Amino acid sequence: MGVEQKLGNLGVATTTLEQVVAWSRTNAMWPMLFGLACCAIEMMSAQAAHYDMSRFGMELMRPSPRQSDLMIVAGRVSRKMAPVLRRLYDQMPEPKWVIAMGDCASCGGVFNNYAVMQGVDEVVPVDVYVAGCPPRPEALIHGVLRLYEKVNAMKFVEVKK
Repeated sequence: MGVEQKLGNLGVATTTLEQVVAWSRTNAMWPMLFGLACCAIEMMSAQAAHYDMSRFGMELMRPSPRQSDLMIVAGRVSRKMAPVLRRLYDQMPEPKWVIAMGDCASCGGVFNNYAVMQGVDEVVPVDVYVAGCPPRPEALIHGVLRLYEKVNAMKFVEVKK
């Protein structure tokens, strides 16, 4: 049974422009491949056939920041890598979002020393934190769904600049 049979002869669908834009943003997010440590393996397995993140419109990880609107930082960020991470974030088109995947990206994890950033939020603004060491693919998918809820609740004036 298709939409035509369910709706009958209504012929009109009403919505707001903000709802259409939010729907299109969430169903066509293109994440950037940015795996730095063991969390990257879990991020790759979330893209594989068993979990299949393409159900959420994320067909493949983009290697270029100019083609991405979602950065998934998976793993620890060293102080040498922080400027590179910021440069890639700045090259992404607006609107853009960041998911910090794993304890190392969120708070430095077990690496409490001078060489590792104690959270990627020191470099880029983070929208969703995914906990775990390493987090399971289900946790990453849960984080993506939380990001979808956040994007759906955004108004046009709330988009980050």
